[in-house]
Amino acid sequence: MKIGKIPTTYKEFVNVVIETPRNCPNKFDYDPKLDVFTLSKTLPMGTVFPFDFGFIPQTIGQDGDPLDVLVIMEEPAYPGCLIHTRLLGVLEAKQEDKTGKKIRNDRLVAVSNCSVLYGNIKNIDELNKSMVKEIENFFVDYNKHEGKKFHPLGWKGVKTALKLIKTAKPR
Repeated sequence: MKIGKIPTTYKEFVNVVIETPRNCPNKFDYDPKLDVFTLSKTLPMGTVFPFDFGFIPQTIGQDGDPLDVLVIMEEPAYPGCLIHTRLLGVLEAKQEDKTGKKIRNDRLVAVSNCSVLYGNIKNIDELNKSMVKEIENFFVDYNKHEGKKFHPLGWKGVKTALKLIKTAKPR
C-alpha cells in the first residue's frame, strides 16, 4: 500500500482513505510505520459506525492525526479503500481527554462521488436534520466510551471545511 503517496485531492474531489466501514462495531486505524490497518478498539454492544469513517491523506489536524472524515454513501467500503469525495461541511468540536486537556477535533462530512442516493447533496444543510443530529450524537457517545468529552461547537459549510484542509497539510 502506498497511502503516503496519495494526494489530498483528485480533480475537484477530496481523497479519503477508509479506516472503518459503515455498520462496523470495530474501529480500525492505519499504522503508517507498519503500513497496515490495525484493530484499535471495539465499540460497546449495539454501537456501530453510521457511515464509513476515514482520513484525508497528507493532512495533520490539531490532534496530531490526519483529518477525520465521515463519508456518506449507500453501502460500506472496506479498510484501505480510496474514495473520491465531495465535502458537505464540518462539525466543529472541542475534545477533552481524561486529564482535562482540550483540543480541537473537528469532523468533516463528505459524500462519495459515486453515490446515487446522496450524489446531488452539495452542503450539510441539505441532509435530513435528524441524520445530522444523529451524526453529532454518535461522536459525543463514541468519545464518552473512550473517557473523553466531545463538545460540538456547531456545523459549518463547505468553505470552512476546505479551509480546514488547506491549513492542516503537513509542512
